[in-house]
Amino acid sequence: MNSPELLDILSAASLLLLITSVSLFLRLGLGKPLLISAFRMVVQLFLLAYILGWLFKADNLAVTLTAMIAMAGFAGAEVVARQEQPPGRLWTGLVGVTAMLSAGLVVTLPALVLLSGESNLWSPRVALPVFGMVAGASMTGVALALDTFAQGVLQDARAIEAQLALGAARMAALRPIIRQAVARGMMPTINAMAAIGVVTIPGMMTGQLLAGAEVFAAAKLQMLLMFLIAGATGLGTLGATYAMAYRVTDSRHRLRLERLRLRT
Repeated sequence: MNSPELLDILSAASLLLLITSVSLFLRLGLGKPLLISAFRMVVQLFLLAYILGWLFKADNLAVTLTAMIAMAGFAGAEVVARQEQPPGRLWTGLVGVTAMLSAGLVVTLPALVLLSGESNLWSPRVALPVFGMVAGASMTGVALALDTFAQGVLQDARAIEAQLALGAARMAALRPIIRQAVARGMMPTINAMAAIGVVTIPGMMTGQLLAGAEVFAAAKLQMLLMFLIAGATGLGTLGATYAMAYRVTDSRHRLRLERLRLRT
């Protein structure tokens, strides 16, 4: 498939102008955020192409790991930005970064062993796209789980404190909220797996097909990546939720709502 020219891209972008016009007419308020997001996407993709070109030429372990840590850092910032009530921005960001980075590396390493073959295991050309997909999916799951957990603790604070006063351990008192948070964090991944092949042709498989890959080979690669994404999302969501459960309680099994309401 040939690379699209600038005129082709502008033609596709004209659809945004149509949507913006409809938004203005109906007073939906979508025009400005849509155009800003589109502009950010263009700038970010050009920067990404430039940076990836340099990373692919460098091709060593230190560069690959540094890039992964940076990607996890940006993802952590996005996790914080998506929280209505983050229990400390620094803490939330560190929890998100740690959960995504550790879970992402755990599941990415087996994929690199399978995909790299005889070539360099940590080649940025293979490692970074795989880690990016895994970390991106984990980011969504972690953000949803932490937001659900925080809102659940605030809403059920009296019931939780009553259980703690009656002698319940902190994890036992928080278990229903933890269960709800993890379930919500996993829901996008579960829905994505259920819809693949029936409603959507996923991005990786589409890319492989456009590049001329054999259809069954593309399907098997997509299966591998979706299993990795589901595993990383599950591990990251569980880790982040339990870390936050310890954050909003103390060793004496008391609920510390002031930590949940801290905005700095």
